[in-house]
Amino acid sequence: MRHLLAAALLFFCLSIPAFALVSPSERLPDPEQEARAREISKELRCLVCQNQSIDDSDAELAGDLRRIVRERISAGDTDEEVFDFVIARYGEFVLMTPRFKPATWVLWLTPGFVLLGGGIVAVLFLRRKRLETGVSSLTEEEEARLAELMARGNPPDSAP
Repeated sequence: MRHLLAAALLFFCLSIPAFALVSPSERLPDPEQEARAREISKELRCLVCQNQSIDDSDAELAGDLRRIVRERISAGDTDEEVFDFVIARYGEFVLMTPRFKPATWVLWLTPGFVLLGGGIVAVLFLRRKRLETGVSSLTEEEEARLAELMARGNPPDSAP
């Protein structure tokens, strides 16, 4: 049974390249342009799947977007021009990593503000706890004993 499972796992691992989503008919003849297309495709979100790039998605729309990217690269567009073309057509949501601009400042800055706010709350909480556990938490008897020891000038450890 173990041998069968190991053989099935080995077969699966060896067949992973066969699952490549970019069909040979989609590939560009120039390897440099194809590499650019793959890199751009990794940065564009599949609008159907939403958690996958168009490079990883097998949705029909992702295939259409991959073809558009390759057409724009073949037409001589730069990477930025390809992104601008796709964004103009499908909106900012198509980017896996949104651009830093006023419309996305909240998205980019919120984690920092949450971390900063959490740090401030933690410092205030710890400061308050330290004050609560200070001298004011002594009983009246303990405070009187402490005052007596301090008046005599004896440290608390050497008290009789």
